[in-house]
Amino acid sequence: MIEQFKAYIAAERLFDPAAPLLLAVSGGLDSTVLVHLCVQAGLRAEVAHCNFRLRGGESDRDEQFVRALAATYGLPFHVQHFDTDAYAAGHKLSTQTAARELRYAWLEALRKQQGLAFIATAHHMQDNVETFWMNISKGTGMTGMHGILPLQGKIVRPLLFATREEIAAYAGAHGLQHVEDSSNETDKYTRNYFRHQVLPKLEAVFPEVVKNTGATIQRMREAETLYRQAVEAQRKKLVEQKGAEFFIPILKLRQAEPLATMLYELLKPFGFSASQAAQVQQLLDSEPGKWVASATHRLVRDRKWLIITPLEAAVSAHFIIEEGQEQVLLPGDMEISIRVSAADGEALPAAPDIASLDKSKLQFPLLLRKWKQGDYFYPLGMQKKKKLSRFFIDQKLSLPEKEKVWVLESAQRIVWVAGLRIDDRFKVTPASKEICRLQLKMRLH
Repeated sequence: MIEQFKAYIAAERLFDPAAPLLLAVSGGLDSTVLVHLCVQAGLRAEVAHCNFRLRGGESDRDEQFVRALAATYGLPFHVQHFDTDAYAAGHKLSTQTAARELRYAWLEALRKQQGLAFIATAHHMQDNVETFWMNISKGTGMTGMHGILPLQGKIVRPLLFATREEIAAYAGAHGLQHVEDSSNETDKYTRNYFRHQVLPKLEAVFPEVVKNTGATIQRMREAETLYRQAVEAQRKKLVEQKGAEFFIPILKLRQAEPLATMLYELLKPFGFSASQAAQVQQLLDSEPGKWVASATHRLVRDRKWLIITPLEAAVSAHFIIEEGQEQVLLPGDMEISIRVSAADGEALPAAPDIASLDKSKLQFPLLLRKWKQGDYFYPLGMQKKKKLSRFFIDQKLSLPEKEKVWVLESAQRIVWVAGLRIDDRFKVTPASKEICRLQLKMRLH
């Protein structure tokens, strides 16, 4: 088994044998065997044990066993006590989820503190098979069908090749002692139910179900690699990034096959669930302006595009600009620079992001704010007022673009729709003596 252990580490490229490991050891059969195998294979390792204080004296017994086990092999020992019940109540988590969060957070902090390369856990083939069948039963995609990964970030699982029977046989052959966790006997936890009830019934019909499922998991991992490559190829074709926003062309997306799966994969990195991806698919046949939001992003159905934009944190709704002020810093790395100069007949820049205004017509302080429904102004060159909502339609602005528009007010009159158009009433004329120039631009860092 030692040779299989070393061969599995090499085949999966889990880690360099010279890399120092932090072994997560509960004191049960599996982790006790993991410690022995690491020592026999000549790996550098330290032992870490979590005391979750959930089983009274039994928890303390486990801690003492692991402490003695580490001492037997001359390995550094680390222990952490947790108030798991309090953490679970405070974070509204199940006891199992709370213990998992506490365990991995501490192990990772300890790994960094000790300068170790990886955290090694004692998950084996049965654990992987149980996870596979649990995921299948709940409903899953490709990710759920690859089971527990041998390498995940800084976590390695070098025992996934071995069955529980093989691990028990190894422990017996080497006279290894271990402790039993009484909570493993109850079926109130989903994993234990699959372990004690579901898999034994499957084994009664298919005696090789564990090894056969393990082989299927390996094939699914390989199939997932091909699947991810295909998804990434489509992502490069379909998703175009412009600043913080992402654009997906609707016509091209409609041609993607299978559409539902591709849409889910494209949206998953932005926090959208499978059910939300289904809602987005319905947006393809809706009118522009409809949207769906995840916890971090919003997707808007534009005329030709699906536009994904981040949900920005709340920002100031308005800025006061005093006379003589030279700059206003806006959210999203934007700024407005302000300069006042004498009107000397120079040609005025004709760009929508630059406003050249007759200073004498301005009343300070000015107010810079986000536009709102009901706003209107007199667009440059027009003598009639126009609502901003209508003006935006004429400019063919998408919903995310509309939401980013700021307007500049003087005495409750809009003088500039920033980045788009000034108000005709405040334009520079031959009679103007001073010009107030404002420019909307990206902020330099």
